[in-house]
Amino acid sequence: MNMEATDSLPTAVESASEWVRRWSHLVPPQAPVLDVACGQGRHLHWFQRLGHPVTGIDRNPEAVQAAAALGEAIAADLENAPWPLPGRLFGAVVVTNYLWRPLLPTLVQSLAPGGVLLYETFARGNETVGRPARADFLLQPGELLAACASLQVVAYENGFLDTPARFVQRIAAVHVPSRGVSPARHPLRAHS
Repeated sequence: MNMEATDSLPTAVESASEWVRRWSHLVPPQAPVLDVACGQGRHLHWFQRLGHPVTGIDRNPEAVQAAAALGEAIAADLENAPWPLPGRLFGAVVVTNYLWRPLLPTLVQSLAPGGVLLYETFARGNETVGRPARADFLLQPGELLAACASLQVVAYENGFLDTPARFVQRIAAVHVPSRGVSPARHPLRAHS
């Protein structure tokens, strides 16, 4: 890590989403973490500090450069190009403040057995308090739950947060293998 990235570490770690911080203990130890639309890497910093190898995807060159200081960085336009990581599985997929509905199934399929989806973005109602306001960028009631129907939902919220004022949906959901691993042996049982 270069000196510039080290100097920004406490600020970036502190700015990690409260939701992501709260549920990050579900991620299997040292499992690789993917941050989709990673921005300046606040969640990459958080998970790297917890001992996870990290991968960030963003279309913004500055974001990709910041992510490269922390781990693998991929420049990709997720809305107009194929998924850049076909067949790769992660111990966690993290998405905050980003919604591209066609990508939701791919994100779920990118979870390794025992992997965790940590997703938080804007929901219907946000148009009354600020941006984004277009329906294309706002989850409908229950939409995130429906996208995670094949996962074990650990936590889900759909509502209003007041600082800053916004309507959100957020979920923490685990890919529990349907066969071959008994609940008593599931690696996440000890962490939940």
